[in-house]
Amino acid sequence: MSELLRLFPLNLVLFPENPLPLHIFEPRYREMIAECLQEKQPFGIVRVIPGEKANRLAEFGCTAEIVDVLRTYPDGRMDILTAGRRRFELMEINEDRSFLRGKVDFFDDSATEKTVTPHELSQIRNRALALHSELLLLTDSEDTVADKESEAVSFQLASNLPVDLDFKQTLLEMRSEPERLRTLLDYYSKIVPKLKLMAVGRKRAGSNGYVH
Repeated sequence: MSELLRLFPLNLVLFPENPLPLHIFEPRYREMIAECLQEKQPFGIVRVIPGEKANRLAEFGCTAEIVDVLRTYPDGRMDILTAGRRRFELMEINEDRSFLRGKVDFFDDSATEKTVTPHELSQIRNRALALHSELLLLTDSEDTVADKESEAVSFQLASNLPVDLDFKQTLLEMRSEPERLRTLLDYYSKIVPKLKLMAVGRKRAGSNGYVH
């Protein structure tokens, strides 16, 4: 069990190694970020899950390291650039300060599944990368995968996908890269054919019903 980790609840899911720019404007979070900068400590990003009566925090999150302070404003606001680092399970919430803190257990992926050989893992990764590139081409999106040789490339693939936060939260909590990649492959196998059909439909509409 670690010491108390400062928490920043947000309506998003942060993945390890992924960048996240933030505009800090609330006084309590300006105080929190100032302490993190002074002590050179990360803080935790935890997803806020809307509820019928009250919002709640997800049980798992990811630490954010402050990479750079991009701009400070006269009134104390600031723009910072952070990057995801370690995943954690939120065990207990502490409300003694103006901002939340939590007792957390950090975790990494479990040992690679024994049924998956390095060759098979490479095949799964390459298939996911190929389908991801195809999806980006179909949607005219920019490629955001910085390191295609990363041992956890699934997090980079998932970071900017147009999927709901429940899907991303599920990926964050998985402790197996092959399992995450298979989950992404299932998503790609469903969405890419639909996007292709839409592209054909647009082409037909633009050519009076004929595809050349």
